Amino acid sequence: MDLTSLFERARAAGRELLQLPVGRVDEILRAVADEALAQSEYILSENARDLERMSPDNPMYDRLKLTSARLEGIAADTRHVADLPSPLGRVLKHTVLPNGLDLKRVSVPFGVIGVIYEARPNVSFDVFSLCLKAGSACVLKGGSDADFSNRAIVKVIHGVLERFGVNPDIVVLLPAEREATAALLQARGYVDLLIPRGSSALIQYVRENARIPVIETGAGVCHAYFDVDGDVRKGAAIVNNAKTRRVSVCNALDSVLVHASRLSDLPQLCAPLQESRVRIYADSRALTALQGHYPADLLEAATEKHFGTEFMDYKMAVKTVDSLDEALAHIARFGSGHSECIITENAGAAEKFLQLADAACVYANAPTSFTDGAQFGLGAEIGISTQKLHARGPMALEEITTYKWFVQGDGQVRPK
Repeated sequence: MDLTSLFERARAAGRELLQLPVGRVDEILRAVADEALAQSEYILSENARDLERMSPDNPMYDRLKLTSARLEGIAADTRHVADLPSPLGRVLKHTVLPNGLDLKRVSVPFGVIGVIYEARPNVSFDVFSLCLKAGSACVLKGGSDADFSNRAIVKVIHGVLERFGVNPDIVVLLPAEREATAALLQARGYVDLLIPRGSSALIQYVRENARIPVIETGAGVCHAYFDVDGDVRKGAAIVNNAKTRRVSVCNALDSVLVHASRLSDLPQLCAPLQESRVRIYADSRALTALQGHYPADLLEAATEKHFGTEFMDYKMAVKTVDSLDEALAHIARFGSGHSECIITENAGAAEKFLQLADAACVYANAPTSFTDGAQFGLGAEIGISTQKLHARGPMALEEITTYKWFVQGDGQVRPK
C-alpha cells in the first residue's frame, strides 16, 4: 500500500498552516463544534454501523460508542480549545550574549503529527482540534472497529475546512487496514511525531517498529492505596468512582492496596462496587476480610496474573500490604507509570507517596479518574504520556509543540 502521496499532502498542508491567523483557527474550531452537533444524526448513524459489528460485552464497546451527550461534550471541549491561548510564538527563554547576539527560544509547531488509535472515534475530533490550534497537520490511523465513525467525523471536519478556504489535507485519515499502520510507522521525512493510543500491545508494536519519534500513551495500570490513616468514607467514594465511572478508559482503577491494619474496613471500602457488579480478585488476607460481606459470586482468590493487569472491565484486584513502603514497592513493580493515588489523613504519608510513586499523575485523596486533559483545564487531550521524555501526563497544546532558537545579530562573527 503506497500512501506516500497522502503523507506528502499532509506535509504541504502543514506548511500552509504556519500562515493561518490565530483568530481564524479559533473560528474554524468553533465552526467544527457547531457542525458536529448539526451533523449529530449522521455521525451517530455511522457510529451505530460500527457498534453493530461489536458485542456489547466487549470492554471496547463503551469506548466505541458515541451518544448525543458525548457529542455535546466533544463540542464543548473543541470550543474550550478555541478559547485557550495559542501555544505558538511563546518566548520560552530570552538572553543576550556578551557579544550582542540576541537569543530567543520560541515555541513552534511540530509540523505533522501522526496518531494511531483503536476504537475511540472521539479521538478524531480531539486530535484535529489540538493539532490545528498547535499549528500542525495530523495523520490519523484509526482502527477498523471505528472506521465508519472516523470517516463520518473527518468528512464533517473537511466540510468546515473547505468552507473556510483551508486545505483539508491538514487532517488525513488513512485506510483502516494494517498495511496503513506499517506505512505510517515508516513515514520518515513526512511525519515528525507519532503518538499511539490504545492497548499495551499496540503501543509496544509501535515503539518497536517505528522509524520516527514516538511518545507512548495510554496503557494504565492504576492503583489506590488505602493507608493506615485513611478515611473509609472518602476511600469508598474514591475507589468506586475510579473503578466504575468508565471501566474502559486508561485512568480506570485496576487495583486497591489496603494496609493490613485496616482490613476490617475493607468490606465498607468495597461496598459501593456491588451495585456495578465489580468482580474482585483478592489475596488471601483480603479474601478472608471480604467473605460474607461481598457477593460470593463476585469474589475470587487472586493470582499473580491479576496484579499488573489493565482490566478495562468491571474487575479489580485487591492486595494487602503491611506498610506504605510495601505499597510503593508493589506499585513500582506492577504499575505502568500512568496514575496512582493514596487515601490518607496523614499529611506526611501523602507527601511521601506523591514524591515516591513513579507515575505521570499522583493523587492524594482523589480518584485517578481525574487524569484527563479537559479535567486539568487543558481542553481536549491527545493522550496521556506515560514516559518521561518531552511530555508526561495529559498531552494538550503546550505538549504538542516544540521550539527553535531565534538568533538576531548585527554582523558578529565567531572568532577563530
